[in-house]
Amino acid sequence: MRKVKVLIVGAGPAGIAAGLQLKKEGVESLLVDRARFPRDKICGDAISGKVVELLRKLDPSILSGLEKSPIQCASWGVTFVAPNGKALEIPFKRDYQKGDHHPPGFISKRFDFDHFMLERARERGLEVLEAFDAQHFERRNGNWEIRSADGQCIEAGLLIFANGAHSRFARQAGIRKEKKHYCAGVRAYFKGVEYAHPGHFIELHFSRSFLPGYFWIFPLPGGLFNVGVGMRSDKVSRKKIHLRERMMQMIKEDKNLKKRFARAELLGKIDGYGLPLGSKKRRISGEAYLLAGDAAALIDPFTGEGIGNAMLSGVEAAKVAAEAVRSGHFEADFMQQYDENVYRKLGRELQLSYKMQQLVNYPWLFNLVVNRASKSETLRNTISAMFEDIDLRARLKKPGFYRDLLFK
Repeated sequence: MRKVKVLIVGAGPAGIAAGLQLKKEGVESLLVDRARFPRDKICGDAISGKVVELLRKLDPSILSGLEKSPIQCASWGVTFVAPNGKALEIPFKRDYQKGDHHPPGFISKRFDFDHFMLERARERGLEVLEAFDAQHFERRNGNWEIRSADGQCIEAGLLIFANGAHSRFARQAGIRKEKKHYCAGVRAYFKGVEYAHPGHFIELHFSRSFLPGYFWIFPLPGGLFNVGVGMRSDKVSRKKIHLRERMMQMIKEDKNLKKRFARAELLGKIDGYGLPLGSKKRRISGEAYLLAGDAAALIDPFTGEGIGNAMLSGVEAAKVAAEAVRSGHFEADFMQQYDENVYRKLGRELQLSYKMQQLVNYPWLFNLVVNRASKSETLRNTISAMFEDIDLRARLKKPGFYRDLLFK
């Protein structure tokens, strides 16, 4: 039986971040994943500024390598298309055209990005065991005993579960699928989409026929595009929406989309996936275990941001794990500081995004903001700042913000 101080289950962004942080802390760990890499992960493929900042702190050389890698294209902004069809371009950096900035974000297939991160972690000494399908977890004599589907066994003092939205252990720990706090989505890859923005802006289309959901187009290297739709699961059920059919219907009928997809070709199939949203605060730790990433249900309710929040939770999990190993304290009460740390850093942002998610139910307000912003550089700069400034986003809850912003 293999024995380790900390076992990390899941080698996605959360697990890799946890492993890299534990290396910095000088704590022994082993990272296992049921897949063999490279492997696909259904996702929008957008790598946000939060990921960039976390990589800069974890290991700047990894960020530098990603910036130089052909697996990604730099993304410098976002285009919102309001229900009335009017588009609003918001750069993540106002003077990005000058060319003297590092990219604020990237777009890369998760097939490539996750493999890139795994290889960089291995180069830095992180031990990874692939094709280990952890199935059974038993607490015995103060340690965890973990058995794989093929009979392999590992003993660990502490577990970090970063194995995604369908984590069996997370369900046992009380992370349940609740449709009001869950998003359903479908994603496909296309080539030949009409697209000409030099800054590789991601696009979010809020079509009146699909509210409160949205349609996205994210450009990828090699002339490919990640295209998909997402909507909160309770709304999908109530409206009886077949997301794959609705996505293709929008491509064929929406006046803002059908011309751009006239010569486009669907590559492969349309895949579906679920996003456990962080719109509800949950217990994400217990005796000698921590949940991170999608296993902890930390996806941003408005933007669908998952990778950044996953990596942040992985780093915070590693910090508490290292403290537990050094102190010998693995009690649930001790572990709860992890919950406090994560929600102190993400909780306010997640709740604000939940409020913003609900604003999509008022298309007239969305149209008004876009119409005004298209005529006001000050308003465009304000919206751009919201991507980084949580204090500014907090003002979105106050009716006076819209009055002052739009009518003064």
